[in-house]
Amino acid sequence: MISFAVILSALELGCIYSLVALALLLSFRVLNIADMTTDGSFTLGCAVSATLAVAGHPLLAIPAAMACGAAAGFITAALQTQLKVPSILAGIITNTGLYTVNLAVMGFSSNVNMLKTQTLFTLVRPFFGTFYRLVPAAVIAAAVAAALVLFLKTRLGLSIRATGDNPDMVRASSINTSFTITVGLCVSNACTALSGALIAQYQKTADISMGTGMVIIGLASLIIGETLVRRGKLWGKALGVVLGSILYRFIMAIALRLDLPSECLKLISAVIVALAIGLPNLPTARKGGGKKC
Repeated sequence: MISFAVILSALELGCIYSLVALALLLSFRVLNIADMTTDGSFTLGCAVSATLAVAGHPLLAIPAAMACGAAAGFITAALQTQLKVPSILAGIITNTGLYTVNLAVMGFSSNVNMLKTQTLFTLVRPFFGTFYRLVPAAVIAAAVAAALVLFLKTRLGLSIRATGDNPDMVRASSINTSFTITVGLCVSNACTALSGALIAQYQKTADISMGTGMVIIGLASLIIGETLVRRGKLWGKALGVVLGSILYRFIMAIALRLDLPSECLKLISAVIVALAIGLPNLPTARKGGGKKC
């Protein structure tokens, strides 16, 4: 039997981690770029948020983390567009460099303790009681999803979508694809860093390894969401991503309730991604396999 506390925690974490899935919706689905900066940007958001919160600025930590995440996305985009580094390698290079940057932000310590620190969530606790963490997380997730959808409907957003669909046609239309890729990756990594900033203040700690495997977690949420909402416009896709993230956290909660070792969670994430991708294609594969040449 899953307790109320477990359900509440899954909802809270699902909303916060949905920001990573929304970021991958932009970079992986819209721009068609496998952005490997995600792990480093998430940790960067954690580090900046924790450091500023400890310094007494928990609210300032949120936009500051987003700005730093956007800067990380800008570097990845510059490597890709200006130096012609392949997109995957560009993300790996930035992610590798961010390890040292993240350590520097945390004062060259592998973790930052925030147990006695005021956070965004503790500031709103008098207003929301038991739901003091769920309400801000849900509001921010909904606001980011809505802002992303509205942004992609603007002229610049349509140019970004066109760049992901057919970059050659976009160049022929005199649109600067380097600019659209840069904007897309900056926005994507800003969302990822925002998720990291919220997680750091949620858990009251920041660790240099918090971003490890974040790409898999984000992809799992994204693909589950796409399975739940297979067709629809941008609003439906964004809603599906948020629901997919929440469902993913429920699956993780059930796995923990079954007393599975914490070391197995990454393997479970990989299996979830594989099943989410493969299961919808099984009927098609069987039909195709039954055809005669």
